[in-house]
Amino acid sequence: MTAGARIGHLVTSGTFSLDGGVWDVDNNVWIIGDDTEALVVDAAHDAEAVAEALGGRTLRAIVCTHAHDDHIGAAPALAARTGAPILLHPDDLPLWKLTHPGRLPDGELVDGRTLTVAGVELTVLHTPGHAPGAVCLYAPALTALFSGDTLFAGGPGATGRSYSHFPTIVGSIRDRLLTLPGDTVVHTGHGGTTTIAAERPHLQEWIDRGF
Repeated sequence: MTAGARIGHLVTSGTFSLDGGVWDVDNNVWIIGDDTEALVVDAAHDAEAVAEALGGRTLRAIVCTHAHDDHIGAAPALAARTGAPILLHPDDLPLWKLTHPGRLPDGELVDGRTLTVAGVELTVLHTPGHAPGAVCLYAPALTALFSGDTLFAGGPGATGRSYSHFPTIVGSIRDRLLTLPGDTVVHTGHGGTTTIAAERPHLQEWIDRGF
């Protein structure tokens, strides 16, 4: 691990809305960095809380794992406060525009792109299924995967609503995530962490149950 690079975490609370429904949710916000600079994964609900967690560090980017409103709600306010660019996979622009029609992201996340912060490289993995432009970030130096809502402790992200597709998320998890080293810690969009080794044996169970 690069000296000084670490993973910070806070939980913010609010709502998720899509297809006419509204649900109360707690979201994980991940902050990767050192004492001088950082990168935020999913600016959820509360820009002030995220800014407070950053302290005086320079924010290099606001990475959106996907564009559901609970994951991007605070992104424009955090960007305005810090000057950091908002990065999103272009396939999620239709979802983004449902929440922020007047403010486009500043840059694109594409498969294989690398982002560097505090000497640590994070590789973008396009993992559609929960949303068309869903991505994960893989940081081997931190033995870490930031999975958004693609993979959780216990299975795939939900695929029952618009823009989602169960066979697609299964393919993404099988081909892009379960092939990573088993000791990789999965930092999820909601709930607790897990590891690739803990989830890998259960793929067929998820396929059989259909969610």
